[in-house]
Order: sequence, then structure tokens, then C-alpha cells
Amino acid sequence: MVKWIMVVDDDMANLKMAGTILSKNNMKVTALKSGKAMLDYIEKNGAPDLILLDIKMPEMDGFEAYDELRLLEQKLEIRETPVIFLTADGNTGSETKGFEMGVSDYIRKPFNPDVLIRRIENVLSVQNEMINLKNDATIDKLTGLLNKAATTAQFSKLCLEKKGCLLMIDLDSFKLVNDLYGHEMGDKVLITFAEIIKKEVPSKGYFGRIGGDEFVAFSDGITDESDVATVSMNLNETLLQSAKELMGDDMSIPLGVSVGAIMVPIFGNDYSSLLKLADKCLYKVKKNGKHGYAIYSSEVLEEDETNSVGMDIKSLSEILGERNVPNVALQLDMEAFSYVYRYAIRYFMRNNINASKILFTLEKVEGQDDIDFRNYADEFGNHVRESLRKSDILTRSRYNQYYVLITDVREEFVGRVMDQIVENWNIGYGKVLEISYETEYIRNDIGISGDEIKSDVVMIDDDPINIDYARSILNRHGINIIPFNSGEDFLEYADSAEKLPDLILLDVKMSGMDGFEVMKRINEAGGDLSRVPIILLTGESSEEEEIAALDSGAMDFIRKPFAPNILKVRVNHILELVILRRKYRKSIK
Repeated sequence: MVKWIMVVDDDMANLKMAGTILSKNNMKVTALKSGKAMLDYIEKNGAPDLILLDIKMPEMDGFEAYDELRLLEQKLEIRETPVIFLTADGNTGSETKGFEMGVSDYIRKPFNPDVLIRRIENVLSVQNEMINLKNDATIDKLTGLLNKAATTAQFSKLCLEKKGCLLMIDLDSFKLVNDLYGHEMGDKVLITFAEIIKKEVPSKGYFGRIGGDEFVAFSDGITDESDVATVSMNLNETLLQSAKELMGDDMSIPLGVSVGAIMVPIFGNDYSSLLKLADKCLYKVKKNGKHGYAIYSSEVLEEDETNSVGMDIKSLSEILGERNVPNVALQLDMEAFSYVYRYAIRYFMRNNINASKILFTLEKVEGQDDIDFRNYADEFGNHVRESLRKSDILTRSRYNQYYVLITDVREEFVGRVMDQIVENWNIGYGKVLEISYETEYIRNDIGISGDEIKSDVVMIDDDPINIDYARSILNRHGINIIPFNSGEDFLEYADSAEKLPDLILLDVKMSGMDGFEVMKRINEAGGDLSRVPIILLTGESSEEEEIAALDSGAMDFIRKPFAPNILKVRVNHILELVILRRKYRKSIK
């Protein structure tokens, strides 16, 4: 399959050179001259497989363009596109900053064609691997919909952030298909139904399979009972028609669909609770003839209250679910905030959710009296509340301070969001307050920083000074160096090692067996050892050796003597990938 590469550079000569190199290697190329042009193009035409992005451009440099790209991807709800920075600058500071932001690699200009192609192929290979692993961990293999675990994670977020309708869908009389026509036909029906719900649920729908013949869907295009009725009718008619196409017109199984529906957030925004209420509606349909729908409403809620005898706390909690949730942050007094805050922090840690704490402090402007200051301070709290999402919470810690907890946010966006809140306040009210803020980021996701990584890295180098220097750099960042003076020693160790390293740093030029021979022996060994990523180290500066290193299967190539920041960020970059692999493989198991 032809890969689509976007090249963004204000230098036409670089665009032409990159375009020529990539086109000759069977890649589709889109060349653009600015970060803004890149963003506009992606918003209209979709994202490429990979972006080559120049750092030094007028108006919007590569770092700013990268940030805006990630914001646009969030807005469009599309997967993050891998980005390789292009630079003619030898400054290690910009390389460190790029890796910490999340770029996939760096390529220096002017391009060496072979280095350019190898590094692009390397990044795309890693990207494809991670997509495949993530799909295996989150996608139901039969239907292609989200599996149960991924559905819970995705729909929990949807119910917190969006208005719409949650549908619980169950196939009626499906067991008879397996009994009369066999499980292979049953699988065909499930696969077909998965395609039907994607077609019949309006607007942008989200879909999951949570049981054998149980499905859930969420759509912001379903706004009232008539929409639910239409979806239910179409699902039943299309399923029956498709089933007869699969099993023959004489198929007499009363196959159909029962639907339980609930509007979000009218009856709350907790997915688990909402699903239980939708399931109650589904049960009513099943009891009353099947092949239809029931939608949770105030009347149903009142009926539950009337019919409930000895109601338990879970039922009461469902009935008392938050109603008519405004699309603003939740503001609490200090006492209530303290309880919610402690619960939220535990929840974030348990579910690998990032968050940020922000403390706004307000001061008087010159010549302002106390009454005006306090009135503006009151209004500033409303402004913050209305500027944030309903998944965020805040409290007024003092009369001139607001403490905010923002959920599920990337670190690089926090300052920009806060600056925007202050800027919008100043536009709307003028300079009537001196506003400052401080932030503290809470990182719980898998993309952990170097300081938090605890990993074992083998370093194979016949120069003990190099090993000691690398150890002094990496040990400070939670990385344990296991040294070997030769490839032979490491291979002997690996034959009987109970635990293999997370990464291998391998010197190219060594007495005895050189780095390329060691790599060849590792690849020939197969098994887990051959899957350990390798970074080759060399004192040579030739592009030929870099090409040979990338061709041999190395994940990266670092020149000696080491620049401490470059060694740290490139090692961390690979280790984060290792942790992601573990996470997804564990999910698959």
C-alpha cells in the first residue's frame, strides 16, 4: 500500500528534493510551505500517514505547528499522525524539546536520500505495530467493533463529555440461529449486524460489542423518542432482510432487535449507571413482545419509584443520577471539593488518566477599591467555570484564589488553555484584575517521563569510560545500566538469562565481534531476544554507517561522544515504546 507523506517546509528547494526522493520510493507526497497550510489542508482533506515538519519557518515554527496539529486531531477525533522534525540546526536543545513533545524522530538537512527513507520506514513500521497491537487489545475480532473493555473506557468518556443517546441492543432469538444453522452462520449474522448498526445509527456513532449478541451504541444524532423509534425499526427491518439473504427466504426464526435507550446527560453521565438503566428498558421490551424499543423517561423513573419495594442503594443512586448537567465545570465548596478531589486522584491513578492542578490568584489593579475587586473576583469564578468542561472541577480556596482540577489533558496544552481563559477575561472585562496562575501536572498515563521510567538497559561497549559516562547520565533518570565489554559476553549471558533487558545500547566498533555481527546473532537467535530494541552507538560521523545501522534493524543510531540530553531523550523515546508494547500485549492476553 502506498504511504502518504506530507512535507512542510518554507524552502522550495527542500520541498522539491524531499518530493523527488519520496516519489522515487513509491510514496505519495503532499508538499506545503507553512504550518498553517498544513493545518488547513488536514482539516479539509484528512491526515497523511506521516508528516515531515521543518522546525524553522516564519510566522509559525515547527514546535507551534506540532502543538496546533495535536489540538486539531483532538477536535477532529482522529488518531495522532507521526511527525518527524526536519532541521539544519545542530543545537541539541531543540532535539530534546522535540522528543519531549512527542515527535517520532529527527532528520538533519540537507537530506541523505537513504537516511531519509530508512528513518521514515522505521517510524511507519513502529506506528503500524502500535496500531495493530492497540487494535488487538481494543477491537472485537469477530465484528470489528470495540470489545467490552474498550467499550467501557470509550463510552465512559463519551458519557462525560457529550450529549446524545446511549443504546443497549440485544438480538432476539439469536440462539436459534446457532442451534439450527450452526455457529459459523451465527458469526455471519453478528458480523452483518455490526455493519447494520454502523449504517443505521445516525450522525457520528460509537459502537461496541459487550456480550455474545449484546451491543451498545452512542450517538449525538439521536435527540428524542422518534429518533429511537426510527433506529429500532430500521435495525429490525434490515436485520431480517439480511438474515434471509444469508439463510434463505424460508428462514422462519423470529430474528430481530430489542433496544433500550437513555438520553445523556438528562439521567446522569456515568456510563455504568446509564447502561443499567438502558438495560431495564431493554428488559421491558423483552417482556412485551420483543422487536421494539423502550426509552428511559421521567415516567419510567416514576414507575420505578412506585414499583420499587425495599429499594437498595444502587437503585436509588441510579434514580438520583445527575440531571440536566450544564456544559460547564463543577464548582464545589472547599469541604465537598476535598472529598471529590481525593476520589478523583485515586480514580485517575487507577485508570491511567492525566490531570492538572491550577491555582489562580487574583490581585487588585492600581486604584481599585475593595468592593469592585471582590465583585470582579466573584465573576472571575463564573468565567473559569464556563470556560472549562463539565468533567473539570473547581473550588474557591480564598476570596482571591480559585483551585482547579482539569481532567484528561496533555501537559503541553495546560498553559495554553489557562492563557486563553485569562485572555478571554481581559477581552470581555478589560484589565480589571491582575491574574496569575501556577500549575502542577499529574501524569498517570503510559507515556511516562524519563524520571519515572524504571528500566534495565544493556550496554555493550569495550570502552569502560563510555559505559561509565552513559551510566552517569541514565541512572539519574531511573534507568539501570547492565554493562558488557563484548558481544560474546552478552550472548552467553542472554542464553540463560531469566529476564531480558528492555533495550540494548550496542557499540559498532569493538574488538572481536563488532556491533553488526552481534545484531546478526541476536536476530538469528529469534524468540524474545530478537524483539529487544537496539540502539547502535558509533564514533563515526559517516552517513554510510548510519544507513547500515538502520538497514540492520536498529531502532536508532547515536553518535559518540554522547550529548547527555540526546542520549537521555532517545533512550526514553524507545523505552516508552517498549512500555506501550507491554501494555497492549498484556491487554490482548
